[in-house]
Amino acid sequence: MTFKAEYIWIDGTEPTAKLRSKTRVLADGAELPIWGFDGSSTNQADGHSSDRVLKPVFTCPDPIRGGDNVLVLCEVLDIDMTPHRSNTRALLTEVAEKYADQESWFGIEQEYTFFKEGRPLGFPIGGFPAPQGGYYCGVGADEVFGREVVEKHLDLCLEAGLKISGINAEVMPGQWEFQVGPAGPVEVSDHMWVARWLLYRVAEDFGIAATLDPKPAKGDWNGAGAHTNFSTKAMRENYDAIIVACEALGEGDKPLEHVKQYGHGIEDRLTGHHETAPWNKFSYGVSDRGASVRIPWQVEVDKKGYIEDRRPNANVDPYVVTRLLVDTCCSALEKAGLV
Repeated sequence: MTFKAEYIWIDGTEPTAKLRSKTRVLADGAELPIWGFDGSSTNQADGHSSDRVLKPVFTCPDPIRGGDNVLVLCEVLDIDMTPHRSNTRALLTEVAEKYADQESWFGIEQEYTFFKEGRPLGFPIGGFPAPQGGYYCGVGADEVFGREVVEKHLDLCLEAGLKISGINAEVMPGQWEFQVGPAGPVEVSDHMWVARWLLYRVAEDFGIAATLDPKPAKGDWNGAGAHTNFSTKAMRENYDAIIVACEALGEGDKPLEHVKQYGHGIEDRLTGHHETAPWNKFSYGVSDRGASVRIPWQVEVDKKGYIEDRRPNANVDPYVVTRLLVDTCCSALEKAGLV
């Protein structure tokens, strides 16, 4: 007897990486081996030396094929078994281990947009739908488009055992969101990448494309982000730690350092309009969706909790955003003696 293992990896396409996958048939009970692929076809190698290595790092049940079949998320290695330059997970692992004692938690809100026949789902041919306003968390065929895909995706993520925690329709027609977390930095990122793969894969079956474009429709339409909720043990117990983390994110060159790595096309989305702060101005505030970083109102009331970094694009690499937040905030909390 055999089972199918779908090896999934992140390629080297710039400025925004793509997901790739291929299937391996293995004998029942077999361990998942390392595997190779043609890196010259994924922007991860030159043709004269094209072999690259897939190292399994996270496995879950395959909810599409069912049975004993599995999804296998992999890191990309060079043939000397060191991390490939596109391997952002390896960089995160180092930082996560360094600050493991601070017990960082994340919840990432992944917005995305469905497209069909070259336009956002719900946009009429040659025109525009009614202005945004009624679509957010809407109900009814005139407000919501693509729900059957969204519900199927949610079911598949749950069957795979991913830490998906919710879904909702977003502000623009054909735009949706799912949330992953709470979980540690590596776990939330692994689960997010697999959830993205499942989104693209299930949308295939409906003849629909899902995109993480941060500004899928030009004009007076909301962009698509990946708002990232973050806390440490100290932040979950102490409001002073909340403020230290916010101040650290706004200190010196940190705002630009983060924004430059928060996803391609961020200037098109972070304009100061449509519930965003300008990309080149850092701010934080309580219950302020126009700030770079929002402190939820209940956090101020409870004097403990978490913060929401509202800057990351929908197309951000979760391994990168979690690494940056852990590194910046945890080092500041350590210096402040709040660990």
